[in-house]
Amino acid sequence: MAARFLDRLKATYQYYHRAMGNVLLVAVPAAAAALVAVALLAPEAESTMVAIGRLRELRPAHLFLAVFLPAAAATVYLVMRPRAVYLVDYACFRTAPNCRVPFATFLEHARQVPTLTERSVRFMTRLLERSGLGEETCLPPAHHFIPTYKYCTLEAARAEVDLVVFSAVDELFAKTGVRPDDIDILVVNCSLFCPTPSFVDMIVNRYKLRSDIRGMHLSGMGCSASLISIGLARNLLQVAPHGSRALVVSTETITPNYYVGNERAMLLPNCLFRIGGAAALLSTSPAKARFRLKHVVRTLTGAEDSAHHCVFQEEDEHGNIGINLSKDLMTIAGNALKANITAIAPLVLPASEQLKFALAFIARKALSGRVKPYIPDFRAAFEHFCIHAGGRAVIDELQRSLCLSDEQVEASRMALHRFGNTSSSSVWYELAYVEAKGRMRRGDRVWMIGFGSGFKCNSAAWECISPARDADGPWATSIHRYPVGIPDVLKH
Repeated sequence: MAARFLDRLKATYQYYHRAMGNVLLVAVPAAAAALVAVALLAPEAESTMVAIGRLRELRPAHLFLAVFLPAAAATVYLVMRPRAVYLVDYACFRTAPNCRVPFATFLEHARQVPTLTERSVRFMTRLLERSGLGEETCLPPAHHFIPTYKYCTLEAARAEVDLVVFSAVDELFAKTGVRPDDIDILVVNCSLFCPTPSFVDMIVNRYKLRSDIRGMHLSGMGCSASLISIGLARNLLQVAPHGSRALVVSTETITPNYYVGNERAMLLPNCLFRIGGAAALLSTSPAKARFRLKHVVRTLTGAEDSAHHCVFQEEDEHGNIGINLSKDLMTIAGNALKANITAIAPLVLPASEQLKFALAFIARKALSGRVKPYIPDFRAAFEHFCIHAGGRAVIDELQRSLCLSDEQVEASRMALHRFGNTSSSSVWYELAYVEAKGRMRRGDRVWMIGFGSGFKCNSAAWECISPARDADGPWATSIHRYPVGIPDVLKH
């Protein structure tokens, strides 16, 4: 603890030393410039004494406006400007073979639920065949018992948290060499399971984190919550001492959310969502960093009732709780994506694309929407795309809307096939896929796109500093088999 105290004291000293250095760096040249300016105003510039005399003749207010005010403004800018935030590394939960749920197993378990009709089972069969999921996706241990719903207890849900979250965090600490008491900020997101004590408390207790840690648990934010957590951690790092570290954990606990009713719109999550999670370490220090965070752009369309209700947790007519996915979901997601594109385009696109986008936007406004909206070519801004693997339809729609190639959406399709919809952590499995394939290069730019309830579309732009040295990670045992062909209808 003494060593940790000295490290924090040193970091604080360096921060204030740097701030005072900025003051001197600006104030001294500004004062010198003022002296030179006064000297130039002197009728006889040959004599330095004349310049000094003129300086003495100035009123205090003039001196303040000429020297101290600009210096103060420049100093405030240097101290308050946003700091760069870096991704030191990340780790994804590695699913175990004993958690694998082939289609046949999933459907057999569904038939053992007395409230599910044969019609609902046939619907789930057709959905799975067209979902884009493979036969190796995994569900938590409780879902391997028959009948499943009887084993989805609070204790089983906590056991899933222990398995997924602690495994990912353990691997992250091992990869980075960071000690638990080096963590200054902790942000966790899990939408549907919010126990007491919270996820933050569970992690603090497990790793014995410091008592002064800044911890937040985000719930109900949907599948885009990981990028919200990244944005929150970035903001907190801006006001923490230089070199502080933030741990971001993203997961979705599947155990307590098994729907046992027959509403088709509420059966979809049963078929698509699978176990998964990720942990990421952020810092304002570039030491050992692998990516630099360039931008986080959030778009929330929840002011519209249709958007607010398109992903909605509710009870069916028999009192069974589930997530209702609206038939208008893809349309609403498309509108949210357009709004997000409008916000992020000026930040990332080259000048030529920005000009085309601006002209099309002006023309569309002037002609009351009669001009087709111009979709910028984001392939000029990013080399890699990590699109939330929410389902086959989501990936298809974004590929069409953004005019992306099959290779550019390959990471999303393969993550969906191998791991299923792992909710907010899916973008990290996709980033791991790109790196496991050896496609990441120094300077490459990555666009993460997430969609979530509310309805939200969130983006994060990264720049690679140091690619992964090997394919170790969630794809270690299967990357050699990918990519695979995914038929329109998978017969099993």
